[in-house]
Amino acid sequence: MKLVAISDHYIPHDIMRRGLASLEGLGIEVEVRRWEHATLVELQEANLAIEQGGPDAVSLPDELFENLDDVKILVTQFTPVPERMIAAASSLEVIGVLRGGFENVMVDAATQRGVSVLNTPGRNARAVAECTLGLILTEIRNLARSHACLMRGEWRREFANGMAIPELNEKTVGLVGYGAVGRLVAHYLQAFGSRIVAFDPYCQGDPAPAELVDLPTLMKESDVVSLHARLSPETHRLIGAAELAMMKPTAILVNTARSGLVDEAALVEALRQRKIMGAALDVFDEEPLPPGSPMLQLDNVTITPHLAGSTIDAFLNSPKLMAGHLTRMLRGEGPLPVVNGIQPTLRQ
Repeated sequence: MKLVAISDHYIPHDIMRRGLASLEGLGIEVEVRRWEHATLVELQEANLAIEQGGPDAVSLPDELFENLDDVKILVTQFTPVPERMIAAASSLEVIGVLRGGFENVMVDAATQRGVSVLNTPGRNARAVAECTLGLILTEIRNLARSHACLMRGEWRREFANGMAIPELNEKTVGLVGYGAVGRLVAHYLQAFGSRIVAFDPYCQGDPAPAELVDLPTLMKESDVVSLHARLSPETHRLIGAAELAMMKPTAILVNTARSGLVDEAALVEALRQRKIMGAALDVFDEEPLPPGSPMLQLDNVTITPHLAGSTIDAFLNSPKLMAGHLTRMLRGEGPLPVVNGIQPTLRQ
């Protein structure tokens, strides 16, 4: 039984092979192919294009489509899986995506073919949650701005939020989206003594330590609004001018999820007019940020270059996590993170 995995700049060939090596003991022949970019920035640009335009938004080298007719399992991280690739893999039964999102896979085509699509939920949840907490503290306490001033030889202690620098203790933090990342952030904030509210219409089980509320309540009551929802047609620009207008003038917005969750132009205007105190952003509509981006003209934002989920632990562990899912599948065990409703029947 053959498995083809496609490595990239974040999960190189050797790490992909080591992570999936345990499957060879179950009779799986593992082949690793490469989707290569000269720089990490080029991969990030391609990934953003795929997120916005789907699996056909970038072209792939012909060798990735060759000799796929006997492949049963296809594993990818950022490499797109367009309909052409699914058609070329005539024996394909399972696609494994090494991250929570699966925008790079033509899921409809896979579903029509009866191919199961599995993802790796939570694989970088801790990385994103820790970065989120860091960005909250960095923005409200002016850590990055203070550092930049000192590096320029300026001893500066007054900033745009100078009259409203809070502590997180007893402040309300609103989490928009309460999946793996949101729940980790909530537990971290619990240690700070924060009151935590969350909006997630799909939340199941006990939401503690958060209290579930509707979105308007969250926007109005929160001192910090942090976004952790999945981007979909339903959540596209979930936070627009109307929602930003509900926020306290002393509140900040944090986004380590997807830029499309926010109307970026409306956010820039709210920051420019000081309708909210500030923002901390790791994702943008255009990446890398162009030199003329209005974000670069603001003095009340903390910005980072889409690095929230990029830790060595998250990338190293992803192939191992998928190998665990595939092992359970081959043994007829569950549950499995199936995203398109087709339960795999492939067995050892």
